[in-house]
Amino acid sequence: MLKKIDTKKAPAAIGPYSQAIVCGNMLFTSGQIPIDPATGDIHGADITEQAEQVMKNLAAVLKEAGTTFENAVKTTCFLADMGDFAAFNAVYGKYFTEKPARSCVAVKTLPKNVLVEVEVIAAL
Repeated sequence: MLKKIDTKKAPAAIGPYSQAIVCGNMLFTSGQIPIDPATGDIHGADITEQAEQVMKNLAAVLKEAGTTFENAVKTTCFLADMGDFAAFNAVYGKYFTEKPARSCVAVKTLPKNVLVEVEVIAAL
């Protein structure tokens, strides 16, 4: 049985998808970009500020599902510029302390021209 996760503490989906789905004892989040859920605006002008907002959004989705960063199994990280890799890692490492499996790739363009997007698979 699938369960949709929805919290007002993270940005609402901007398309035909859910913030996250629970399947069995696993949570699959959609990619989070640095949208401030209170305003709907992009938060941050650089990779550090944007990555911090992404992590806040992910924290809200994880909490709503009853889990935390510590239970992350796999992340997929998308960067607009691989030159931001070190600065992104500095933020990422503060949250994903258990070092889940990860893919990190540079992409041509992200939604709303943001600098970073992250999705998570976590145990419940």
